[in-house]
Amino acid sequence: MLVQIIVGIPLEMVHGSFRIVLVYLAGVLAGSLGTSVFDIKVYLVGASGGVYALLAAHLANVMLNYTHMEFGVLKLAAVLVVASADVGFAIWDRYSSLDKAPPVGYTAHLMGALAGLTIGLVVLKNFEQKLHEQYLWWISLSIYLACFAFAIFWNVFYY
Repeated sequence: MLVQIIVGIPLEMVHGSFRIVLVYLAGVLAGSLGTSVFDIKVYLVGASGGVYALLAAHLANVMLNYTHMEFGVLKLAAVLVVASADVGFAIWDRYSSLDKAPPVGYTAHLMGALAGLTIGLVVLKNFEQKLHEQYLWWISLSIYLACFAFAIFWNVFYY
């Protein structure tokens, strides 16, 4: 919850509540669908898909508005360090658990981050849009929708 507050509030102050809710919900949806496709035998705990979507949305924000940011590289480095450390711990915990507790998945972290990056590039405000960024917008939207459709079809037809 603390990471959600620390990461989400600055994004919300710049881009507005509605856009951040879209990014967060896209991450939650992608995290749960990604886990149902890639790692079905684990439990999902918490809101990691949404939190990682917010973390990756910071990367999208830096990509879109780098020229308007102070200390953009430092902000990006801090987000990457925190996210990498947490994903590393989640993967280590998933595969090295010595007790017989049910495994907790990490796929929601990765899929939430992918959703946060792609949907972040689509819905976050771009203060100075260039032609190549319009292509990036369409590519990001296409990637998210293709992954979403694949996961839905996988869950409907595979199981």
